[in-house]
Amino acid sequence: MNENNSRGYTLVELMIVVAIVGIIAAVAYPSYINYTISGYRSTAQADLMALAGAMERHRAANFSYKGAATGGADTGSPGVFHAHSPSAEPVTNKRYSLSIDAVNASGSNFVLKATPASGTSQASDGALFYYSDGRKAWDKDNGGSISASEYCWRC
Repeated sequence: MNENNSRGYTLVELMIVVAIVGIIAAVAYPSYINYTISGYRSTAQADLMALAGAMERHRAANFSYKGAATGGADTGSPGVFHAHSPSAEPVTNKRYSLSIDAVNASGSNFVLKATPASGTSQASDGALFYYSDGRKAWDKDNGGSISASEYCWRC
């Protein structure tokens, strides 16, 4: 009696499974990348808000936003908060560089900026801004200037 009991899968069945997995991966991977970019952007937004809180504490102690940058300067890397985002992680994991972009002459207004770090997935995401009057902006098109439609972090 010559019984041919073959067990296992045929090559065609395995190729079909591999093709299905490939299609699912091709659809899921871009969504995953967009999700992580959005997550890091949200972290940078939270860090900008925390930096704004540090600026308010600086103003309460000094009656001005002036001198809040590193070395007592008015603009540049913040001396009152971390200079990178995610601020809860080491600087080697930074996705954004935080800075004090502008302080007016009287020291009563500021502009904070989160610039995407080059060489990361955030590099082409566009800078985030927070203004002392509560306005928020996101340079989505990475054009260097903020248009009227970009005064929003979620648009």
